[in-house]
Amino acid sequence: MHLINADLHCHSHVSDGTLSPEALAERAHARGVALWSLTDHDEVGGQHRARDAALALGMDYLTGTEISVSFAGETVHIVGLGFDTDDAALQAGLAATRSGRRERAREMAAGLAQVGIAGAFEGALRYVGNPDLISRTHFARFMVESGACTDTHAVFRRYLTAGNPGYVPHQWAGLGAAVRWIREAGGVAVIAHPGRYRFTPTEEYALITEFIAHGGLGLEVVTGSHSAAEQMRYTDTALEFGLLASRGSDFHSPDESRTELGSLPGLSGRLTPVWGALQHRIQRARNRPLAAV
Repeated sequence: MHLINADLHCHSHVSDGTLSPEALAERAHARGVALWSLTDHDEVGGQHRARDAALALGMDYLTGTEISVSFAGETVHIVGLGFDTDDAALQAGLAATRSGRRERAREMAAGLAQVGIAGAFEGALRYVGNPDLISRTHFARFMVESGACTDTHAVFRRYLTAGNPGYVPHQWAGLGAAVRWIREAGGVAVIAHPGRYRFTPTEEYALITEFIAHGGLGLEVVTGSHSAAEQMRYTDTALEFGLLASRGSDFHSPDESRTELGSLPGLSGRLTPVWGALQHRIQRARNRPLAAV
């Protein structure tokens, strides 16, 4: 089970990726992925296409999304896997989380205009597949195109993070609500890329324990933004708290992502993979239409 090349975290143009769900499925398959999930931000609109493309290529599939959560002054991401995409409470929760992005984007554009970067809102919209999900990534792509920075990583360092022009905080879903939407829709909630959050040890402990108290079950141990040392650290964390372990590249674009689909090291044999708890969902995806998964 540990040897399965599972990639359970990536994004299409339905949120802030650049490829279609079908193109992502083809790319994942070509790179040896056997179990795949598309996890667009706060959205399940690409799930039918992703599932059908994956199964047509011979990959197994788990439904997925990545929900933005506000916790201790940070934006934390919770990945949901193996849920019913037609669950009414989940859909309503995701819609509520998406709301407010356009107003936030206009505020970001106003901040950038004050430092001489004009037309950022309109420029970012050119990169948006779904206007309800306009994000910092779309602004970053416009700013590279306009010559403000050489690459998207430089944009985030100089402009779109806390304390810099163009950064506007947003109040996302609550941790308990996000976990509940996923759990009650039949899925498993996973803390995404824990090494990215600027938490003190006490704050990280609070995040994990509260997550578990709400019914969260998983931790993304191996992911595109984790160093080898962080992978070891979060292997120990998963074992300490009895969490299922997940693995995902967080792939967004061939031109921007530092980690390719399916290219990550495997999970430690000491861990229990999250997909072991979702075998019934994997089997149902093979045998039933997506609306019944």
